[in-house]
Amino acid sequence: MHSMHIISLSRALALAPMLAVFGLAGCASDPAVTPGAAAKPAASATAAAPVVQPAVVSAEAARELFIVLPEDERIYVFGDTKNYFQYLEHSEVSLTRTRIGEGPGGRTLVFGITNDDVKANAPSLAERVIDKKTPASGDFHGEVFKDGRFYVFHTLKDMNDFIEHGEVALAFTDIGAGPNGASIVWVMNKESMAKGRPTATMERFKAIRSASK
Repeated sequence: MHSMHIISLSRALALAPMLAVFGLAGCASDPAVTPGAAAKPAASATAAAPVVQPAVVSAEAARELFIVLPEDERIYVFGDTKNYFQYLEHSEVSLTRTRIGEGPGGRTLVFGITNDDVKANAPSLAERVIDKKTPASGDFHGEVFKDGRFYVFHTLKDMNDFIEHGEVALAFTDIGAGPNGASIVWVMNKESMAKGRPTATMERFKAIRSASK
């Protein structure tokens, strides 16, 4: 009896280290004790979160642009009525910036600028519009004086097309109805033509001149 107890005890002692090893192996394979595995999904979700960038909105839009096309093949561009009317009356303005050969067809661009433009040492409104850095407003008004006629536009696109190609497809013309007996050509497109004569544009043409007096 005593010898059998001793043998069983010795076997148990011999097996104890092996059981301990198996026990440790079982603990090592238990996923509950590996916090790194549980933290990875959270880190992945954070990395996948999109970065929202603020929308860039132009704070300025051009309501008016005026161009004169004299016989010297230059393009005179104005962003203000004062310089525009001064040029129409005297064929010159005090302050200009010139870009030789940079206009449509290799023509020279001459921008009438203001004292504020000079002080700011920055492009004028007219320059920014021509450079497509400033868009036209929804109530845009444009004028081109060419060959004794005023061509009047309500979209910048139609105005640019005229400067480039020199002709219009759709228009209403009032002969001799403009300043000093000049004719006025109200330039239209397919959309505006369906609405009839551009009464709002006509009133704007008059209002601009009344405001300058």
